Amino acid sequence: MTLRDYHLTLHDVADHQPEYLETIFSLANGHFGVRANDPISGNPITGTLINGFYETSPITYGEAGIGYAQQHQTILNLSDLRHIHVTTDSGHRFTSSERTVVDLDLTTGELTEQFVLQTQQGETITMGMKSVIGQRQTNFWAASYSFTAGNYTGGLLVSKSIAVPAEAESIPSADPRKTRMAGLPICETQFVSRGLQRYHVKTRRTKQAVTIYLGMLDKTASLLQQPVDLSDGAAHKLEYEVYVGEIGEQNTIDPAAPFLANTVSALQDDSRQFWQDVWHRSEVTVGGNEELNLAIHYNIFQLNQAAGRDGRTNIAAKGLSGSGYEGHYFWDTEMYMLPYFIYTNQQMARQLLLYRYQTLPKARQRARALGVGQGALFAWRTINGEEASAYFPAGTAQYHIDADVAYAVGKYYEITRDIDFIEQCGFEMVLETANFWEAFGGWHQVGTENRFEFHTVTGPDEYTALVNNNYYTNRLAKHNFELVIYLAKEILKQDPHGLEKYGIGQGDLDVFENLAEHVYLPYSADLQINEQDDSFLSKPRWPVDRSTPENFPLLLHYHPLTIYRYQIAKQADTLLADYLFPEDLSPEQLKREYRYYEGVTTHDSSLSRSIFSILAARMGDPEKAYGYFMDTAQMDLVNLQKNTADGLHLANLGGSWLALVAGFSGFYVQDEVVHFNNHLPKEITKLTYRMKIAASVLEIELTANDTNVTVISGPIPTYGVSVDGELISLVKVG
Repeated sequence: MTLRDYHLTLHDVADHQPEYLETIFSLANGHFGVRANDPISGNPITGTLINGFYETSPITYGEAGIGYAQQHQTILNLSDLRHIHVTTDSGHRFTSSERTVVDLDLTTGELTEQFVLQTQQGETITMGMKSVIGQRQTNFWAASYSFTAGNYTGGLLVSKSIAVPAEAESIPSADPRKTRMAGLPICETQFVSRGLQRYHVKTRRTKQAVTIYLGMLDKTASLLQQPVDLSDGAAHKLEYEVYVGEIGEQNTIDPAAPFLANTVSALQDDSRQFWQDVWHRSEVTVGGNEELNLAIHYNIFQLNQAAGRDGRTNIAAKGLSGSGYEGHYFWDTEMYMLPYFIYTNQQMARQLLLYRYQTLPKARQRARALGVGQGALFAWRTINGEEASAYFPAGTAQYHIDADVAYAVGKYYEITRDIDFIEQCGFEMVLETANFWEAFGGWHQVGTENRFEFHTVTGPDEYTALVNNNYYTNRLAKHNFELVIYLAKEILKQDPHGLEKYGIGQGDLDVFENLAEHVYLPYSADLQINEQDDSFLSKPRWPVDRSTPENFPLLLHYHPLTIYRYQIAKQADTLLADYLFPEDLSPEQLKREYRYYEGVTTHDSSLSRSIFSILAARMGDPEKAYGYFMDTAQMDLVNLQKNTADGLHLANLGGSWLALVAGFSGFYVQDEVVHFNNHLPKEITKLTYRMKIAASVLEIELTANDTNVTVISGPIPTYGVSVDGELISLVKVG
């Protein structure tokens, strides 16, 4: 391991386009994020994203219907906190800049940059910038700017303030991944003193409010006109700190109190301690490959930056690095990102699940709006818990979101045994989603077989919509029924009357058991594979002449009804279920399914390749697994999807961790046994990573011929540990 593995620089990224760099080098802490805008020539009115701070606007339909989503929800892109004005003492403004050095230190969270500034008259100076965001003190961001002479050696006047947003032009786009404009909030700003500005912003429709303070650490300095003299040849530094209040906070307290007691160094210490703890619990090392090490460290770094930590917010599809997808939360959290936290930071995982519980009342309302008389249906895309998907065939119809949330609750409990969370929140979510499936499904007699089926649904593959019996959906619903029975028994172990408060008894559990036994799972006897749905295999293949690079992603080039007619998949669907339930099929069937579905999958979704990597490793094809893995590991650093400027692909970041852990090391947990199976490809000489099982931090080390598991902190876990099919005894080191 070298320091190089923890430092991201300009040499490590795909290109130097400003919008791309703003995303890649963004800083965040779950509460808010700061894009790395150019502080001189960047956009002074956008660049700050607060998790859960959003505006709504009516969704306009040409032909609306009952139960359609009514409101867009759009995260607000607030003023750029990095922006600064620099002029010569004669009034020549430095209007252009060249970013020559960038170093994002993943061990401390500190971003170091250097810019060469120039006036229209050709005068130049060098400006250094260091910035850091609080990780435990999540209301704070600080930056220092240092100025040294170039060909200009005279005096400077430096001013910095929070700019009031102006109306931005909305650029029409057919790309649903991009953001939309949400209208201007109500903004008030005042200078409390020479070195302190108060900025209050309030949304017009959602009535949310946030107060932001910008202050100088030197209490005698002026925000609006601070002189700097470059004539002595030394570097001159100015330090600023920003306090971003909580949503709804009015800041009636002394406005100076929130932050003027802090220093930049204190915030640096806060960030450094946080990241030391993160790496202690979740370090990953890929032997002999600095580039890959850096990519994985970066992905883990951004996952931790993006996750809401307050139980009221979640992880947006783009995190807090950009406003793509309007800041919405999807199933991505539970199936691609939450596993990382479940196995490295259970407290964070609990908070992310708690967000879903907070939205349960709205999920019940959504189920009723869709004509389902019991249970709850979580929103497909949302910020506040209400459905915000304007295109229901590839949105609301993805009912599997319910079973995804339930699955995540089960995995959290499996590794934490947090019965308090189950009794207070988790069981209610699993019960209400099971109630939904019971009312949503229907019985179908086929010969002597009585099937419980789910009709007119969309699975993970958004290129195949409104079908009957999507395999993934049905398999996850079956698991949902099984999970509610299992968790009910766990509650009854604590209290024989523990189910009474939920209004259910043994009769209800018997109903769920019967439903689980009869959920229909489509299977092709001819091909001997699980069918993606009742009709998928009977459709014609996508035309070869339309499979050229310029036609991808298909959603940007073809009407949905064109795509829906063909046997073409956007991402892993049936194969995703195969990954989640390895016990369901033999190695031979897995190979048949993989081969078949790989031939009809475009990977137009960033969620796809990690699953293909995991299953290839499990099948014993580590070279194919490695190829898919490299695409996931470096997706944003090489701008593989060509839209990183809109924000990072957070689900893929989680998927890259899964590909290493569940793929190359074959990790899974079943019946209180932690399993590891070595599938290391020849390109990786050694893989070492850490994970947290209950209260124990384990270190797993794999080489071509060996797998070692040790306890590096905490007690030896009560879970059994199996390596390549053999139970082993754990040893604690240190």
